Amino acid sequence: MLNWLNAVASNEYIERLQLAVEHLHKCSAVHYSTAPVEEVFQGRTIWKGRVEVFDLTGNPKARRAYAWSHLDGADDSDERFVAVLEIPPVDSPESAVKVAIAAQVKGKL
Repeated sequence: MLNWLNAVASNEYIERLQLAVEHLHKCSAVHYSTAPVEEVFQGRTIWKGRVEVFDLTGNPKARRAYAWSHLDGADDSDERFVAVLEIPPVDSPESAVKVAIAAQVKGKL
C-alpha cells in the first residue's frame, strides 16, 4: 500500500486532508508538520509516504491527528482519506500508520 498521492505535500493536498480530519472527527484542525514514514514488514516495504500532522481544537479525545490519502476503488480512481487520532497506542506518525494498516487488515477501515 504505497502512498503516491502525497509524494510532494502541496497546499491543496494539505487543505483537503484538513477538511477530511475536521469532517471525520468533528473538530478544528491546523497543519503542524509533515513526517516521512516507511513501514517495513518481514523485510518488505508495505507502506511509504508522508503523514500530515494536525493539531486539533474541540475534539474531546485527542489534541492531534495524523492523516494521509491513497488511491482506492476498483480502478484506483478514488482518493481515500485516512485520519487517525493520537489516542494510545497511537503516539506518532509511525504508530498511526501501523494502526491503520492493522485496522485495514482486520476489515475495520
